[in-house]
Amino acid sequence: MKRYGYAWITLAFFTVSIVLHWLFGWFAFVDEAREHGQAAQVTPYLMEMARDTFENWQSEFLQLLWQVVGLAYFLYVGSPSSKENDDRTEAKLDALLELVGKERGLALIAQIDQRHERHGGHASIHVDPPYAR
Repeated sequence: MKRYGYAWITLAFFTVSIVLHWLFGWFAFVDEAREHGQAAQVTPYLMEMARDTFENWQSEFLQLLWQVVGLAYFLYVGSPSSKENDDRTEAKLDALLELVGKERGLALIAQIDQRHERHGGHASIHVDPPYAR
């Protein structure tokens, strides 16, 4: 429960808000039907509320979701510059560890890789390294 607390709270807010939206929509629909001297019917109410909900969903939620999740994913996670910075930093750290002592540095790198489950190999320096191997 703790691990997904934010998701559960968001789901609770969403559920409460959608239920209240439809409940207050029903009250407004009944009042409008009375003003016109008609009885409130469920089918027209469901059509109207589904339309209103979908309009709100499109204009607010999908827009916000796209801005937050889409930008976070494509701008940071999928961005070549973010990957390049990670690779460059990792290559610098590997080079520094190797400078400390070739065998000891390589052993430290292997130990860190095992502890943090590194997948996909090591980053490499782009040009000839400025240090002696």
